Amino acid sequence: MIQVRGIQHIGVTVPDMKQAVDFFQTVFGAVTVMECGGADLDDEFMVRRLGVPAGTRIKDQRVIVCGNGGNLELFEYSGEPEQTPMKRNSEVGGFHLAFQVDDVGAATERLRAAGIEVLDGPTRIPSGPLEGLDWIYLRAPWGLSLELVSWDGALGYERDGGPKMWSVNS
Repeated sequence: MIQVRGIQHIGVTVPDMKQAVDFFQTVFGAVTVMECGGADLDDEFMVRRLGVPAGTRIKDQRVIVCGNGGNLELFEYSGEPEQTPMKRNSEVGGFHLAFQVDDVGAATERLRAAGIEVLDGPTRIPSGPLEGLDWIYLRAPWGLSLELVSWDGALGYERDGGPKMWSVNS
């Protein structure tokens, strides 16, 4: 077994770095902690070390932080021969990023007022392991699924003891 200390970062490829950084700064108060710029690496490196097609290049790379927890490493590539649509959460490889906030309801109102695409909700989970969790899904301008979560007190699963999920409440 490998001893893991925590999630250091999650890498996300975006279609436009400026748009992505502006979005995360404006909506979530993100801070850019590192700017790497582009990387002109040869095809063999790109294919063998990153698993991307020959001819692609890293156009820009940055690391941002949104509050506490892991970092977001943003990549903008060039040369991808064919852009495919974002995967839905229901598809293999689909994913979302969740941010813990103090009050999902208040955050939802601010998002909607700012013209951000927010799905129905917020929703409160009334029973089960996640009892007491409030959540809402939204989308970044390029289609990335995001979630906001908040809760007061212990979630349902915490009443049984055992390990807890990381949160700012822990």
